Amino acid sequence: MAFIDGNLALIGNHGVSKAPRRWGYKTEDVHAVVDTAAYFNNASDRLKVGDIIDVVVVTNLDASNEAVATYGKHIVLSNAAGVVDVSDVTVGVVTDTD
Repeated sequence: MAFIDGNLALIGNHGVSKAPRRWGYKTEDVHAVVDTAAYFNNASDRLKVGDIIDVVVVTNLDASNEAVATYGKHIVLSNAAGVVDVSDVTVGVVTDTD
């Protein structure tokens, strides 16, 4: 798949400080695809160096049987001339013990 602009949302620090902003993003793309340079180019006008993107990888996106596969964080490392590069994933732990 490719980046889906409508699945990226600003969820923290709406520009009132110089602290990194936090974004949420949901996709079927694995983290190795998401952290490829240029994946987030269509959002280059919004993403800033140091921003944190919480990525939830799901199966069957937007279907009735959508399920979470993995979760992780990527940090925007560079954004120059419209080319966005993010870090490799810092993997989050997803458990359900009930």
